[in-house]
Parts: sequence; C-alpha cells; structure tokens
Amino acid sequence: MITEKGRRDFCIECRKETEYLLQKKNIVKTIREKDYTFEITVAVCAECGEEMSIPGLIDKNVMEIDEQYRIVEGLVSIKDIERLMKIYKIGKAPLSLALGFGEVTISRYLQGQVPSKEYSDVIKAALASPAYMKQKLIKNQDRLTDAAYKKAMAAADGIENLFTVSDKMLKVIAYVFEKLEEVTPLMLQKLLYFIQGIYSALYKKPVFPEECRAWTHGPVYPEVYNLFRDFKYNPIDDARFALLEGSGYLLTDDEKRVIDLVVNTFGMYGGKVLEKITHNEDPWIEARKGYGDGIPSSEPLPKDRIMKYYIAVNQKYGIDTEAGLRTYIRDMLDKAS
Repeated sequence: MITEKGRRDFCIECRKETEYLLQKKNIVKTIREKDYTFEITVAVCAECGEEMSIPGLIDKNVMEIDEQYRIVEGLVSIKDIERLMKIYKIGKAPLSLALGFGEVTISRYLQGQVPSKEYSDVIKAALASPAYMKQKLIKNQDRLTDAAYKKAMAAADGIENLFTVSDKMLKVIAYVFEKLEEVTPLMLQKLLYFIQGIYSALYKKPVFPEECRAWTHGPVYPEVYNLFRDFKYNPIDDARFALLEGSGYLLTDDEKRVIDLVVNTFGMYGGKVLEKITHNEDPWIEARKGYGDGIPSSEPLPKDRIMKYYIAVNQKYGIDTEAGLRTYIRDMLDKAS
C-alpha cells in the first residue's frame, strides 16, 4: 500500500476531498472468450476505504492491462517495436513494408492496437535475428525506397558484428551500459578487464571466454575494440545495444554483484586513470617486457595469469567489498604518481 502524501481528491462516499492510497487489485476480464486475471492500480480513500476515481488512473489501468495481456500471450510490446525501429534506423511505414505488412500496420501498433500472434512473431523474429531481418529486407526491397533499404541493411550488417563476441560478453557490456551514463571505448576495455580479474579471483573461473591482449594503452579485448572503434575517445552511444536492453537480468547474481562492485569503484574514473592502474599491475608489465613505451604489442594476457594476480590482490585487500577495492585503487594510483 502506498500513501500519496499530500495527494488529495474528491471522495464520493465522504463527500469531501481526502487523501488517498494506491493499492494493487486483481480483476478478471474476458478477452476473445478467454478469462484473464490482471493486477491493476486503484486509489482508495484514506478515510472510508472506498475506491476513488482520480485523474489519469483509467489510462494507467489500460496500460497495465495491455502490458500484462501481451506478456501472457507472448506478444510484442510497443517498446519492442520502438526498439526495432531504433536498431534498424527505419521509420514506421518502411518497417511495415519491410516486414511484409500493410503500410500503416506499425503505426497502428504504436497507437495501441494489439498485433496478431502471427504478426507479433514476425516482429519478435526481426528483433532477435539480424539475419532474419535481412531476409525480410531483401524479399521486400521493391516496396522500399533505395535510401530506406540501404540504411536498414547497413544497420543489420552492424548488428551482425555484435555476435563476433560471446553472448556472455554482450550481456556484461549491456549491463555496464545500464549502470553508467557515459562509457568511452578505453574505459570499457579497462572495466571489462577488472570485471574478469575480480570475478575469476572470487569464483575461480572467468566470467567470459574472450582472450585479453597487452596493448600499448593497457589490457584490450580485440573483438570488443573492433565493435566500438568508430567512437574513438567519445562516449559510446550505440543503437545496436537496444537489442540487448534489459538483458542484464540474464546474468547470475554473482556476475551482477562483481559488475556492480567494479562500476561503483573503478567506474568513478575515466579511461586514462584506469589505464594508469593497469600499467602498474604485474600481468600487463610482464606481457609488455621487452617493449619500449609506445611500441605496439599484442602479447596475450592469459586468463589464468589475470586470475592469479587478482587472487593475490584479494588476499591483501579483500576486493569482494567496495571498501577493499577503493583501497586497492588508491594504492595503485599512488604508485603511478
């Protein structure tokens, strides 16, 4: 029960303005001869306990019912369709035509019309697979303008490039993006390295399978570098990751815990500061032995070496806590100064 303190409206039963409470209530509705139970929000008078009609509540109930109905029936949401448009950089009418629908179909769905299961499955398949979307674009190319076709195909090619890294790596990156407002490619590389090191130290196994390399500016995962190289030193603003929006829940509690630890400590610093830390850690120093400053290298940073180093760090600092990590960071920055 939530009290909307200071929120008042007219109660018909009390015949006066009263404060109200927001509660959840189950209702049963019949849709296409099938009964559904929905949980909706109701306003209850704080004095007499009767339900009240307040502005905006009916619209909220409609949205609650629509969202729950779509989940139960496995239908795409309006948000899913908006993500599809963002990912493929395509408008409402061109998307309708590309998927083989009528020209105004997507517009109607965005206005609240519920799609059929058949059309919903087409949209879900396009959202899940760039290869499927490309097939649809090729099949319906003659219905699209040349500009819309080329733009969507280029976006599909870019999305396919996401899958050059492991599914776990993608989910870790998506979760980092959810937690931090701005992440540059340099910063992301270092955060991934710290996540790998701390997770492997605490749980004795790597969180993702990608191999790390000792590049001039610190540890780098080359596949991830290739994904975001176009952003250079700028914050990553990548529409492709709308495809993975909300996928962080698929990570384990242990994985999310370690990412949160890293984001809340190392994530407070920019890429150049994080680079200084890695330059003073044994794995990178050993891998770069024999290379002068600024001389390119691509020597491996083996996962077992990273794990061994961070196990030792954990024994000294207790890096399973934010306090321990902050102490480690402070010591490493003092060493770098």
